[in-house]
Amino acid sequence: MTYEAVYQLTVRGIGQSTAIGIGGDPIIGTNFVDTLKLFNEDPETDAIILSGEIGGNAEETAAEYVRQHVKKPVVGFIAGQTAPPGRRMGHAGAIISGGKGTAVEKIKALEAAGIRVASSHGGDW
Repeated sequence: MTYEAVYQLTVRGIGQSTAIGIGGDPIIGTNFVDTLKLFNEDPETDAIILSGEIGGNAEETAAEYVRQHVKKPVVGFIAGQTAPPGRRMGHAGAIISGGKGTAVEKIKALEAAGIRVASSHGGDW
């Protein structure tokens, strides 16, 4: 998803200072909040794209951080919006379990934080 966002911006003539692919692996290094803090403090960053996916709660945590701390525009996208509950989608992090981690929940959290969310990765921001 990171490469697609970079491509979409590049073909529109919009430059990027930094792109970070976090992933949803079982052992996580950098997380959304760490990177949001860096981008928010970076004078070369004018706006932030946050791409997430179903499963887990990282996007909800990021949304709350944006709501409380980020002063720059943030747009988002959540992959897996049509994934059926309980179905493993690509890797262990992309599974909705017990009704938690759904695209709907994540999109609501992002929008509540003032983040405009695209319905497709085609960039209908």
